[in-house]
Amino acid sequence: MSPPAAAAPENAPEHCPGTESEQAGKASACDGCPNQNVCATAPKGPDPDLPLINGRMGTVKHKILVLSGKGGVGKSSFTTQLSFALSHDEETQVGVMDIDICGPSIPKMFGLDGEQIHQSNSGWSPVYVTDNLGVMSIGFILQEADDAIIWRGPKKNGLIKQFLKDVDWGDLDYLVVDTPPGTSDEHLSVVQYLKESGITGAILITTPQEVALQDVRKEIDFCRKVKIPIIGVVENMAGFVCPSCKGESVIFAPTTGGAKKMAEDTNVRFLGSIPLDPRIGKSCDQGLSFLEEYPDSPATKAYENIITEIKKLLP
Repeated sequence: MSPPAAAAPENAPEHCPGTESEQAGKASACDGCPNQNVCATAPKGPDPDLPLINGRMGTVKHKILVLSGKGGVGKSSFTTQLSFALSHDEETQVGVMDIDICGPSIPKMFGLDGEQIHQSNSGWSPVYVTDNLGVMSIGFILQEADDAIIWRGPKKNGLIKQFLKDVDWGDLDYLVVDTPPGTSDEHLSVVQYLKESGITGAILITTPQEVALQDVRKEIDFCRKVKIPIIGVVENMAGFVCPSCKGESVIFAPTTGGAKKMAEDTNVRFLGSIPLDPRIGKSCDQGLSFLEEYPDSPATKAYENIITEIKKLLP
């Protein structure tokens, strides 16, 4: 018997057992399906840890995923600057969860190199940048910063689950989740684990050129298939701003109209464009808030406008 439509991807074969079935990715009907490997490794069936996850996440007001189908478009730098900005109000509690398992750059960008996770009676404690900004990443677990993480899907899924159920996040106004490129194991896991407690929405990051936009369109399709609300699209590295003369040059030419045109075509909100200021990279390398270090940069003004818009859109 075929599963309910909601349990199977739109491009699944006729007799798909469903993504949450124990036979997902293993049944004969799965042979040749483009989703076979992802379904076989994704968590399935009733999960005894879900009540624990729901308990932890029940004290988080807004859960925001930062996504992009393309690598190198600035997801982590946007996650960092967004989180710094949200935590500027000392009454606002912010958490950052880094699920880019193979490329954890979040510790570096928050100036937390060399920090380690501490255990308490209530679970793992996030590593705190300030009293109201805590971070969790596999980067805090590695013995050496240059160690490669060579893991298959189930082990990645297990760590993401630990970040959700074993970390004492406390009462948060925002949990910002930095993700790797694509629509694979990490994305399916975090969506499934947060399904019951609810995901506020996703912010999609792209650069202006078509080679990035084509992958972000896939991410939009992913969000719609797994029913993640899309807060909007941010166009990163939209031109280069000279720190001295404030002149702007186009680096990644928007040959198909850029992110704004893509957002119109896909009926997604366009949140704005952020120009490329080389001091953004410098701030990330030094673990500093670019917005506080360079308040007069056009990029800072763009960030502030986008973050203000995001806060208005949150329920």
